Amino acid sequence: MLKNFKRVVAVLLMLLALGLQGCVSGVGGLNSFVDSTDGYRFLYPNGWLSVKVANGPDVVFHDIIEQTENISMVINPVPGKKKLSDLGTPSDVGYQLGKSAIAPPDSGRKAELISAEERQIADRTYYLLEYLVTLPNQEQRHNLASAIVYRGKLYTMNASTSETRWEKMAPLLTKSVKSFKVD
Repeated sequence: MLKNFKRVVAVLLMLLALGLQGCVSGVGGLNSFVDSTDGYRFLYPNGWLSVKVANGPDVVFHDIIEQTENISMVINPVPGKKKLSDLGTPSDVGYQLGKSAIAPPDSGRKAELISAEERQIADRTYYLLEYLVTLPNQEQRHNLASAIVYRGKLYTMNASTSETRWEKMAPLLTKSVKSFKVD
């Protein structure tokens, strides 16, 4: 009986150790991604995979099971020595990104800007944008984006999930998008 008790305790301790090790690898269910070449970093959900998209975003991560749930980073040049505020207010930039990137002409998608705010992190200005997107098949998706102009480039991090999963995924995706920083 004592032998079985010791075996159960050993198994429980091993499970606890493995569980704690999983907690150390990420922050609140998130892993760290750093692109030292392009100079940015962010957190993404544990268990998501990086995928390559030809002629697409700089990086894309998606959920293994819900593969349309994703985070992506797009980097575009900005002419001149413009700052983010030179491109407009958070609402102006959010509206333009909605029209040009999230729901471009002829895509069949519609993007409604739900909120737009400015955030200061250290000495840098970021815009945090939230969208409700309707796809051509009328499926609705929820998108969060963070944008900054840095070293002559517009960095836009976008996180997207279906509207049906938004309530469950909102805290994790919000933490991820708010973790985005340029170096």
